[in-house]
Amino acid sequence: MITVTEATATAGALQRLADQGVSVWLDDLSRRRIESGNLAELIRTKNVVGVTTNPSIFQAAIGSGEGYEEQLADLATRGVTVDEAVRMMTTADVRAAADVLRGVYEATGGRDGRVSIEVDPRLAHDTAATVAEARQLAWLVDRPNVMIKIPATKAGLPAITEVIGAGISVNVTLIFSLERYREVMDAYLAGLEKAQAAGTDLAGIHSVASFFVSRVDSEIDKRLSLLGTNEALALRGRAALANARLAYEAYETVFAGDRFTALAGARANPQRPLWASTGVKDPAFRDTLYVEELVAPGTVNTMPEATLDAAADHGEVRGDTVTGGYAQARADLAAVERLGVSYDEVVEQLEREGVAKFEAAWDDLLTAVTKSLDSKGVDGE
Repeated sequence: MITVTEATATAGALQRLADQGVSVWLDDLSRRRIESGNLAELIRTKNVVGVTTNPSIFQAAIGSGEGYEEQLADLATRGVTVDEAVRMMTTADVRAAADVLRGVYEATGGRDGRVSIEVDPRLAHDTAATVAEARQLAWLVDRPNVMIKIPATKAGLPAITEVIGAGISVNVTLIFSLERYREVMDAYLAGLEKAQAAGTDLAGIHSVASFFVSRVDSEIDKRLSLLGTNEALALRGRAALANARLAYEAYETVFAGDRFTALAGARANPQRPLWASTGVKDPAFRDTLYVEELVAPGTVNTMPEATLDAAADHGEVRGDTVTGGYAQARADLAAVERLGVSYDEVVEQLEREGVAKFEAAWDDLLTAVTKSLDSKGVDGE
């Protein structure tokens, strides 16, 4: 178990991020990373204070089979279904990671030291099933520092309210649009109100809202490049940052408002913005772009390991790079719209694709585990 006081991170960009109020989380997990001590090392040396997972991460980790052979053999002997096998393996990893981060969780009063696990992505458009799955995952992991990831689909919004209302901490994922983000914050506040009415101590409920960044640039920049004008090309790499900065502005407004103020009096926690999809996909940009340009107090930046390493090596943290940029952010998005690139069309497409990508990764994971179970003489169907 690692504590914050034991984390002797080098005084570099990652420490400066922490000093600015940014929590650094790792967007990756595997059994090898846990058992080798690598996760504990990242906490000690690179200011990592949380972990996020998603179906693609588990597909890469478990699909390789490395580190899972013994558990797979036991599950095959028991004759479990492939769905049960996958959940037993993923929740085991999340539970172990939560134990590694328990000291951080305790030292930060539950703010950090969190590990997230996502509901089955095939349930993204089924509210009742998402709520049931969230309850089951919280029970299976059985650690106070787990966060259940729920996608910000239309069906996910009432599920967020129900799960928060049940006293379970939630990481809302796959947020692309400002409108949907406002709906997510509203769903969180409704959940807190529901929990308060049930007599639940609100201090124990935490949430983050995962606002996706690089995928916005990938899609909008593709469309700008097709236009090919100087004006269009000059706007590449600006839409995602503008979108995220305006999301932070919305966060500031909502959590300074009367509705949350009343809940804060009952010890409620704000739902922190989390910058997700922060790995830079365009080699023309700095590989630390979505770290350096999204520094603001009370935020989380979850990074794939390559981005974490890049930030540690050559990141430039210049202080708050968000709150002074709202006017420019609105101007950048307006300029994109004027060129005929529809913001609403892009964010709707990205939400559909995000759910579909996680469903595909989950299906691939199920297929890989089925083959592993079958190879041990047990039918995984």
